[in-house]
Amino acid sequence: MLNVVLFEPEIPPNTGNIGRLCHASGAGLHLIEPLGFSLDDKSLKRAGLDYWPELNPTLWPDFDTFLDSVPETANCFYLTTKSTKPYWDAEFAEGDYLIFGPETRGLPESLLANVKAQSFVIPQKRGRSLNLATSAGIVLYEGVRQLKTANF
Repeated sequence: MLNVVLFEPEIPPNTGNIGRLCHASGAGLHLIEPLGFSLDDKSLKRAGLDYWPELNPTLWPDFDTFLDSVPETANCFYLTTKSTKPYWDAEFAEGDYLIFGPETRGLPESLLANVKAQSFVIPQKRGRSLNLATSAGIVLYEGVRQLKTANF
């Protein structure tokens, strides 16, 4: 199983849609606080439909607490427009974490400074960025393709 990590997500429908992606692929969902919404938000539940109660996302109070929980055998992949390595060059393994930043600003430079080797980008036109849920779907399903582990 892969894991999707949303660092300080801001828009409830994106998180709800990513929850549906995680449910469909068998991936875990981790949310790093602060969130830009309440987990009781109607739009979150609407986007997540009836999958949300089955998903049971893990909520973390901060990024350091999350990192402390990551097993030594797992890899963390940071998805950012600030990298030059395409996501398809990443080699995913069971239990790995795909880390995405907030919609309006992405992952902070301070976090990325020490993880350049594990940072990847979804190639796109200069000055453009994809919706967070779309980005998570692209990279998550590349992981599913590589691992061939989804329970279909």
